[in-house]
Amino acid sequence: MEIERKYLLKYVPADIRKCPHKEVLDIYIPKDHPHSPLRLRKNGDKYEMTKKFVDETDKSIRTEQTINLTKEEFEVLRKIDGKISHKIRYYYDHDNNVFEIDVYLGPLQGLILADVEFKNVADKDSIIMPDFCLADVTQDSFSPGGMLCGKSYEDIRPDVERYGYNPLKIQ
Repeated sequence: MEIERKYLLKYVPADIRKCPHKEVLDIYIPKDHPHSPLRLRKNGDKYEMTKKFVDETDKSIRTEQTINLTKEEFEVLRKIDGKISHKIRYYYDHDNNVFEIDVYLGPLQGLILADVEFKNVADKDSIIMPDFCLADVTQDSFSPGGMLCGKSYEDIRPDVERYGYNPLKIQ
């Protein structure tokens, strides 16, 4: 089970470039599904396939089933026509939590989101949004990876502008 909060960033923390990071390539299938439940992922030098089940009453809670893949298996499966997103994920320590800060590349360039995962709902409910975050978008339908995949920044502009979000980049 995955319990998380997702935030739009107000600004990028100044020391982000010093944080561990890796390239993430996601392919969501089937391509024609509005929120594809199956994800192929290249996560640094690891490969996996994940099926997600979202709790519709609380989008901060998901059940996941993950299968580790070899690079060769991933390369074969990535030929399936799917929706793609590409990002650099930074692991930023803040206030005893690790924020996964996703800097989107390609068509979603300008979008930067932060996820933080929790062991239980009580921890999720007690977190105070950090100053570098603009808004909690956990429950927003535009913010899950499966909904962002295959879209451009222009596609989501109305969703993020209602929070006063401005496109960001790493300096």
